[in-house]
Amino acid sequence: MESSAIEANSQTIHAELVWLELIIDTRLKLYFQTDCDYESIEEVPLPELSADTSPYAQLVREHSLDLADRLVMILALAPHVRPQLLDYFFVRNTAYDRGFTEFGGIKGKNHGGFLPTGETALFLLAGDDLPRRISLQTHLLHESALFRRNILQLGVAEAEEPALSGPLALTPDYVAYLTTGEQSKPNFSPDFPASLVRTTMQWDDLVVDFQIMSEIMEIKAWIEHGDTILGDAHLKKYLKPGYRALFYGPPGTGKSLTAGLLGHSTGLDVYKIDLSMVVSKYIGETEKNLGRVFDMAQNRRWILFFDEADALFGKRSETNSSNDRHANQEVAYLLQRIEDFPGVIILATNLKDNIDDAFARRFQSIIHFPAPNATRRARLWKQAFSGPYDLAKDVDFETLAEKYSIAGGAIVNVLRFCVLAAAQNKRAIKQDDILTGLKKEFYKEGKTLEEVEKETERR
Repeated sequence: MESSAIEANSQTIHAELVWLELIIDTRLKLYFQTDCDYESIEEVPLPELSADTSPYAQLVREHSLDLADRLVMILALAPHVRPQLLDYFFVRNTAYDRGFTEFGGIKGKNHGGFLPTGETALFLLAGDDLPRRISLQTHLLHESALFRRNILQLGVAEAEEPALSGPLALTPDYVAYLTTGEQSKPNFSPDFPASLVRTTMQWDDLVVDFQIMSEIMEIKAWIEHGDTILGDAHLKKYLKPGYRALFYGPPGTGKSLTAGLLGHSTGLDVYKIDLSMVVSKYIGETEKNLGRVFDMAQNRRWILFFDEADALFGKRSETNSSNDRHANQEVAYLLQRIEDFPGVIILATNLKDNIDDAFARRFQSIIHFPAPNATRRARLWKQAFSGPYDLAKDVDFETLAEKYSIAGGAIVNVLRFCVLAAAQNKRAIKQDDILTGLKKEFYKEGKTLEEVEKETERR
């Protein structure tokens, strides 16, 4: 976001903060029955945003936010941009020598200011008007776009404490969007077990046959036209939002690359979840770990890519113990989250037979990525080694493709080895370099070049 745009957005937020401060002042005066210029907070003039082009104003218009929604949103943003504004709520109740219970609020571990809770929002909006409090509570938590679209969250209160005592907070991406105009991209962490997939490759770099490419283009078409299709009242009755695809085939055949290309070509972020790394042996932890990814992705246009999917979504165990039953309950919960997810989900596995048949029926497409034949291997070799480096005259990609069955991902590893060898020795890449790189790749599988040659001949 350019500095001029940030300045414009800052002016909009400043106007909203001035309005919030006047609302707080008005509510406190009305509540404590002191002189006030207004008889209700509704009389406090709202900043006019109809012609405002800032990201903040655009969000208000996009979701048709009313006074209550706007008040709650700027209240949640205030600790991030002007925390001292909420110091009003530190006033003490002299009768009990403590803060006012009705103000709500909590203290953070490091933040020295007042952090609003659901109770704080309802106090500002309704004071002690009980019917209005109940009505607004229902609206904010069940009807407001802020909560339905995961823009705002009401933190979980401690056990047996009132629900509204939970902290009221903007999700981190919307803090970034409302201040800078750009949504933040979360990084891999224990709380977010997913990593952003980036690729600089193009569709021409994906070497698959026509039928496979046609199936991939069907997914791309849904990404580009799904919203329009679901806008049809008749189709909406029959079609669920979202798209679920299963990619299966040997490692290195293009499953991850395809997911990355779908995102790259449509402008969507792709987040990869390696299930073999996040499935926990502790009851409830897997559900919690992945639930956070779904919560954050729910209203974003993300593609979720689950690698090693059979680690979680494989054939289910017999329920011989309470742990088995709980594991199956976890899977059932996550299957439901996948089925309800409004975006695109891709699961990848090396072996389709490892996936539970009942789950497989829920996919809109199941795409097989086979090991490449000799013709495609030759194309993969030539594409990988077509960069700005010298090749010796003895390099023969056709022979390599005929003699050694190898996938595209492994060819890239060979390329890396060859480039390093050529750079160290300041010479062109030779056929021997490629063969040495192949030896290293096949050694990972416990095979020799000769064994692979024989296997390839038998095929």
